[in-house]
Amino acid sequence: MRRKEQKMTAMGWFYSYLKKYKWNMVVGMILVTIASVLAIINPKITGFIVDDIIGDGKDIKIELLPRFLLLMLAVTLVRAVIRVWFQWLFETASQGILYDMRDGVYRNLLQKDFAFYNKNRTGDLMSRQTGDMMAIRHFVAYVIYNLYESVLLFCIALFMIFSVDVRIALAMVAVLPITGLVTYLQSKAIKPMFANIREKFSSLNAFAQENISGNRVVKAFAKEDYEIEKFQKENEGYRKSELDAANVWMKYVPVFEFLSSTLVFILMLMGGIMCIKGDMSLGNMVMINSYLWMLNNPLRMAGWLINDIFRFQASVEKIYTTIKMEPEIMTPRYPEDVMKITGAVEFRNVSYNLQDDVILKDINFRVEAGQTVGIIGATGAGKSTVMNLMCRFFDPTSGEVLVDGMKKIKNPDGTVREELVRNINVKNIDLHTLRDGIGMAMQDVFLFSDTIEGNIAYGQPDCPFEKVEWAAKVANADDFIRKMPEGYDTIVGERGVGLSGGQKQRISLARALLKSPSIIILDDTTSAVDMETEEQIQEALRSLENKETVFIIAHRISSIKDADIILVLDNGRIVEQGTHDELIEKEGYYYTVFTHQYGEFDSLRKKGGR
Repeated sequence: MRRKEQKMTAMGWFYSYLKKYKWNMVVGMILVTIASVLAIINPKITGFIVDDIIGDGKDIKIELLPRFLLLMLAVTLVRAVIRVWFQWLFETASQGILYDMRDGVYRNLLQKDFAFYNKNRTGDLMSRQTGDMMAIRHFVAYVIYNLYESVLLFCIALFMIFSVDVRIALAMVAVLPITGLVTYLQSKAIKPMFANIREKFSSLNAFAQENISGNRVVKAFAKEDYEIEKFQKENEGYRKSELDAANVWMKYVPVFEFLSSTLVFILMLMGGIMCIKGDMSLGNMVMINSYLWMLNNPLRMAGWLINDIFRFQASVEKIYTTIKMEPEIMTPRYPEDVMKITGAVEFRNVSYNLQDDVILKDINFRVEAGQTVGIIGATGAGKSTVMNLMCRFFDPTSGEVLVDGMKKIKNPDGTVREELVRNINVKNIDLHTLRDGIGMAMQDVFLFSDTIEGNIAYGQPDCPFEKVEWAAKVANADDFIRKMPEGYDTIVGERGVGLSGGQKQRISLARALLKSPSIIILDDTTSAVDMETEEQIQEALRSLENKETVFIIAHRISSIKDADIILVLDNGRIVEQGTHDELIEKEGYYYTVFTHQYGEFDSLRKKGGR
């Protein structure tokens, strides 16, 4: 399957969505064909009226005129109904493709790993779902049938003009090579322009999204004028790319208009001379003139259609380039048959490099299920990276991250029992199973624009309110939530606007706890709360009925001093490992941090900092 995806082209990817609506397209094309063929009738009737009903004005067959006029009206009405019908079919197909494609691209984006989002800006990705998608919708709803109809009408008109008078038809055909050359030159000039437009639009979108999201920082530093100046540069870049494209088609569209007008000139000149000489009837000249719009309209539309086609191609290629990037972190093709992880974790000789930078080096430790692990170290020591490797947001450069898990075993008598499986490499576990067993309160708290209850219940949206309330109480968040205007139904702003740092951290902790995971990761989660609140949270975590494995990343000794094991990281290595008392006795890095935070008091040191 993946091999097929890799071989697929951008157009192949688009057609994979289009084929679902092939019958809309087929029926629509048939209706376009019928409408185009019906366009023959009215010019024929017009010629007949001029030659055979009106004639030379002496023997007018006035009684036939209403019949043929009614027939022309009926043909016009039928064509109008058919046009509405096929336009509805194409519009329906375009909206269906738009829905399916947006859904597919969004699902694809959710499967991407951290490395992908580190390389791509949010605004760029948003533009794939907006501007690029609308260019594709416009192509399906409008350009496809217009292109087909223009070619069909042109061919029908040319055939009918040949059937009326070969000489005039040949004179008009002489214009076609010039039209073809102009079309080729325009398409060659305009294609790179639209690729540049999509690039500039993405850049503008990304800049606007980033600055709107970071508007508090802009205001805090009073940099509004600076950001406006930067935005103007981005905006100017996009405007210039659109104008560059406009300049191209402005050069060629008048040429198409001139060529279409040339056809009228040919008809008036040659047809007028031939009618005067008696080589052609006036009715035939009127008939050819009626067919002329079928030649002129495609010529006038050519420039616009070329623009739309290349805009569509640029958008498809832009979207496909984004989604075809394979994530580095994927569920294994044949994952271990594990129902859930238990909480035991082991790092064996784990190293992690980011390009040429060594982030972690030879990390070794084992944690049993139910233990509490404290991780401390200077900023950039690799603390969060250890947790990211455990969650398999990244894979180690070398070494193994192992967990214990439970799998179901079927007994000979048909009953099912659970069996513990030790030391499973996280690379061999289904990603959903692994991450579903981990509750993570991240350092950078992200809250959705939803109610407080909705944010806490994010991991289990259908859980009863009592469980949400329980998680909030454990996280010491229930009191401040109830003091808010609408309690748990209070809507928080984007990213938790309106809440303090400590409040957001406690809601994030409640969200992690509500999953009832086997492993809880607290990444500096209590850094924004006071010491008393932190102690209450720690006490609540210790009292949990189902004893989870807890990893606490912190800078404060108070957050981790009661942990079963403390890991001290420095420059990507574990330099110390042990309990609080053991590390104090070593008088190393941990002891230094302790004395800076508590002071050098022997009584505190002997009592474990209490």
